[in-house]
Order: sequence, then structure tokens, then C-alpha cells
Amino acid sequence: MENIYERALRTWGKVPQMLQCIEEMSELIKEILKDVNRHKDNLSEIVEETADVEIMLEQLKYCYGIHQQVEEYKQGKLLKIAKRLDDWDREHDNTIAGN
Repeated sequence: MENIYERALRTWGKVPQMLQCIEEMSELIKEILKDVNRHKDNLSEIVEETADVEIMLEQLKYCYGIHQQVEEYKQGKLLKIAKRLDDWDREHDNTIAGN
């Protein structure tokens, strides 16, 4: 896949691709808001925009050469989230048991 990202950068340039990344994220935000605020049945649009954002995020990591750093940071964040969830479960189990 890196070949496609490299070709896109070579063809369209870094700045236009990063602006495209921002545009795709904005479109996903818009579709999520439609779902949450208006209860609109737009799952297919959310799927489409999520795919677009994931592609552009891969492009962004390729563009800046940060794939490994992002993965390492993401793993650290996931460990923190897991700890917070464990703490939440313990706290709520104690609250329920105390009633």
C-alpha cells in the first residue's frame, strides 16, 4: 500500500494531500453529527467517510514517516484506557455491592 501513498504524494503533493485529510475528517464529523443529533439513518455514509479517513490517516503517517511512533503511542494510550476501564469496573462493582 505504501506505493499508492507514495504515488499520491508524488502526484498531488504533500500540502494538497494533508488538506484532503482534513476535508475527509470534516466529512466524517458531519456524518457522525447527523447520526447523533438528527438520528439520521446514514450508516452507509459513516462507513464511506470512515474508510476515507483511515486511508488519509495512513497517507498522513506515510507523509511524515511516523507510522512506528503512532503505533507505539497508540499502544500506550490503549493501556491507559484499559486501566481506566478496570478502575471504572472496580468502582462500580463496589458501589453495586454496597447497595
